[in-house]
Amino acid sequence: MNAHSNSPAETILLTPSETAELLRTSRKAVYAMAERGQLPGLRRIGRRLLVRRAELLDWLDHNCAPSPRR
Repeated sequence: MNAHSNSPAETILLTPSETAELLRTSRKAVYAMAERGQLPGLRRIGRRLLVRRAELLDWLDHNCAPSPRR
């Protein structure tokens, strides 16, 4: 098996569009979060903005709050 043949679910670096889809928000919101330093796993390669998937998922797991009970 080729080490570079990752399925989309195993993608290491996410584009802003992929990040927005994962967070269920817009690309514009992803760029705003990146500007404010609120996006974990952010990598810039030249002008490209990429997000390390593992760090983003870990951040989501540790920063979620339970839903308020009625």
